[in-house]
Amino acid sequence: MDLGISNHVAVVTGGASGIGRAIAEQFAAEGADVAIWDVSENVEQTACEITTATERRVVGIRADITSTESLEAALTKSESELGQVDHLIHAAAIGSGKFGFPFTNLQPEDWLRVIEVNVMGMPRVAHTVAPKLAERKSGTMTFIASIAGQIGSPTDPPYSASKAANINFAQCMAKDLATSGVRVNVVCPGMVQTPLNRSVWQSWVDRQPDDQKLDYETWAGEKIKKMAPLGTWQQPSDIADMVTFLASKRARQVTGQTINVDGGFVMHW
Repeated sequence: MDLGISNHVAVVTGGASGIGRAIAEQFAAEGADVAIWDVSENVEQTACEITTATERRVVGIRADITSTESLEAALTKSESELGQVDHLIHAAAIGSGKFGFPFTNLQPEDWLRVIEVNVMGMPRVAHTVAPKLAERKSGTMTFIASIAGQIGSPTDPPYSASKAANINFAQCMAKDLATSGVRVNVVCPGMVQTPLNRSVWQSWVDRQPDDQKLDYETWAGEKIKKMAPLGTWQQPSDIADMVTFLASKRARQVTGQTINVDGGFVMHW
């Protein structure tokens, strides 16, 4: 299937690892050039590895989504090296590093960093890129949220609430930008084995008595069988496949949607 994104330019925030990296890899595999924006020191190495694997231009740029100045500098460098941006994929996010059950295990102060990165980072990124897309009357923006933003997960309440905010703001933008020919969608991963998911396990295991602790693989295996009808973990590549489709001409009539890639975890009857 020709997705029609060859020679396009995509910006992927949080693209140095996990789901973000899989998205960057998939865009490059489809023939796009990619700018990875990430705070990680490994971002340039990641870009080099994807370039070697795909023979596409991939640049890694240290960028902090809590800083407007950092994002503006990243956009300037991206455009200088790759040309005008066609697609934004915002995957950068953090968890609180604390465990709920109940939510009072966290203090209100534990919410602040999550809100700064996950909630406020989204409009900062959007304000940086959206005007360029709207001016050209083309392009797409896809935001990675989570099924936790739909069902209210007590595992990490600040993270869950931040993802609900992401979903809502994306819908606002979809309405704003539709007349400019810019499509905006959200993809919600379900159970994906990423560094962020492992941090959830770590915060859980740290609170268990020694005789009730489980290693990560055992914990993950039991959890997915209980919660997802298909009974298997989603892979970062599963999310990347959906994101590249939404950026493509095949999805030209899709905007303002929240799409779950979750093995059936969330079903709306």
